[in-house]
Amino acid sequence: MSKINSYSIMGMRVDDVNMEETLETIDGFIKNGGSHLVVTLGVEMVMASDKDKEFSEIVNSASLVTPDSVGILWAGRRAGYPLRQRVPGVELIDAAAKESAKYGWRTFFLGAKPGVAKAAGEKLKEKYPGFNFVGEYHGYFKDDEEPLKAIEEAKPEIIFIALGFPAQEKWFMRNKDRLGNMVGVGIGGSFDVISGNIKRAPAIFRKLGLEWFHRLITQPSRFMRMAVLPAFALKVLFKGV
Repeated sequence: MSKINSYSIMGMRVDDVNMEETLETIDGFIKNGGSHLVVTLGVEMVMASDKDKEFSEIVNSASLVTPDSVGILWAGRRAGYPLRQRVPGVELIDAAAKESAKYGWRTFFLGAKPGVAKAAGEKLKEKYPGFNFVGEYHGYFKDDEEPLKAIEEAKPEIIFIALGFPAQEKWFMRNKDRLGNMVGVGIGGSFDVISGNIKRAPAIFRKLGLEWFHRLITQPSRFMRMAVLPAFALKVLFKGV
């Protein structure tokens, strides 16, 4: 695969990769060993970076940073960055499961309420029988030792972490030495979507870049979180990236 081009949006790195390239890159991480964090970068994460320098440094030092949201693509393109495709966490999990015959990664799910990660894994195994789902642990643990023991027993090669940002990225970096040769991917609330607890926006909303609007009307509790979107747009329009 050719060299991956990286760009900066408000001080946060983002890599120009499509889904196929993302999967190939992760496969390379697994084959070559080492500890690798994959960040799926959204607008809220960029806006939070000003107040959380540790998080900003983690993202900028990650092994791979994919453009998760349409807002990231829009901001990049306004700056002349040729970001080609969204690579959201929820679609990355599905693609990894779908390509199990090709990659076969030993996969672990960490996060969400008790039972949700397990339900998500079972749904994907039903959809893609070859999906190598080796274990899960909920996100309501009291200390890191609880999930770490489960992970050590399962011996995964890749962990999809749904603790919400910046907790998921900080959790992986805090435990990377203990985890050893491992790829960690932060994916927010994806397990709730995959398990069926929360319905994802219809395809037409996603195609038009209005997935955020569907979330807002179906989950009004997200209003305060969504308030960063217009602030991000204004910052891009008047201050640039």
